Amino acid sequence: MTENLRTALTGISGILVAPYNDAGEINPGRQKPIVDKAIAAGVHILVANGNTGEFYALTVEEAEAMVRASAEHIGGRVPLLAGVGRGVRDACQLARTSRAAGAAALMVHQPPDPFSSPRGLVDYVKAVADAAEGLPVVLYLRNDSIGIKAIRDLCELPSVVGVKWATPNPLKLAEAIAATEPDIVWVGGLAEVWAPAFYAVGARGFTSGLINIWPERSVAIHAALEAGDYRKANDLIAGMKAFEEIRAEELNGTNVTGVKAALAAIGHNCGATRPPSAWPLTSSQHAALQAFITSNEIRF
Repeated sequence: MTENLRTALTGISGILVAPYNDAGEINPGRQKPIVDKAIAAGVHILVANGNTGEFYALTVEEAEAMVRASAEHIGGRVPLLAGVGRGVRDACQLARTSRAAGAAALMVHQPPDPFSSPRGLVDYVKAVADAAEGLPVVLYLRNDSIGIKAIRDLCELPSVVGVKWATPNPLKLAEAIAATEPDIVWVGGLAEVWAPAFYAVGARGFTSGLINIWPERSVAIHAALEAGDYRKANDLIAGMKAFEEIRAEELNGTNVTGVKAALAAIGHNCGATRPPSAWPLTSSQHAALQAFITSNEIRF
C-alpha cells in the first residue's frame, strides 16, 4: 500500500475545490463531476482539504464533511490525500476522521501559528501521526526557514513518506533532499509553473489546482516531465501560465477565486470563495480568465 502511495505521489496531486451553494454553505455533491473528470484524464492522486479546497475557511465539521464526501466520490479509484491542520487538537480530530473515511494518507499543513518552533513542529506532526494510528503522512512545507535539521527530523518520523515542497527555493530543496533518506518522495508543491525547476533538483510530481477545470493539460505536462522533455513541458506550461498569473494576483488572494470563477465560466458553478479570499474577480481579471478559457476551448 505504501509503495503504491509513493508511486502516486510522483504523479499529479490534484487539489479539489470545496463547492458551496448559493447561500455559501458547503455543497459536497458538486465536487463529484470534478473528481470524475480528473480521474478520467489520468490524475494520479486527489487531495481533500488542501488550500485550493479553502481549508482555512472551513469549520472543522465542514472539513470532516468534505473528506468524507471526497472519499465517497473517489470510491477507491485513486488514493485520497486528506489535509489536516490548525491547532493540534483539531488536526488530530481531522486525522482520525480522515482515517475512518478511507484516506490513503494525511497531508499535514504547516501550522500558521506565529509562535511555531521547528522542534514544536516535529512534536505537532508526531501527535497527528499518532492520532492517525500509523496512516502515512505527507508534510506540506510552505516555509523552509525552519531549517534543514528540522526538515530532516520531520522526515525521520516513521509515518512520513513524502514532502510537498511549496517554497520557491530549488536550491534549498536540493539541500533537503540530500539531507534525508532516499525513500522520501519530494513533490513540487507550487503547481505546474514551478515543476520543471523542482524536477531539475530531484522532486517528482506536482500539485495542481488546474485539474479542477483542465486536468488534461496537467496530465500532458506531467508526461513531458517524466519523459525528460523539458522543452515540451515548458511549451505546455506557457499555454496555461495566464491562469496561474490570475491566481497569483492580490498576494495570491485570487488563488481559489480563479479556479471557482473558471468553473462557473465553463458551466459548473461551485459558488463563491469565502473571505479573506478575493471575490469576485475584477473586470480585468475576469477578461483575462475568459480569454484563457476561450483560446484553449476549455469546457466542463
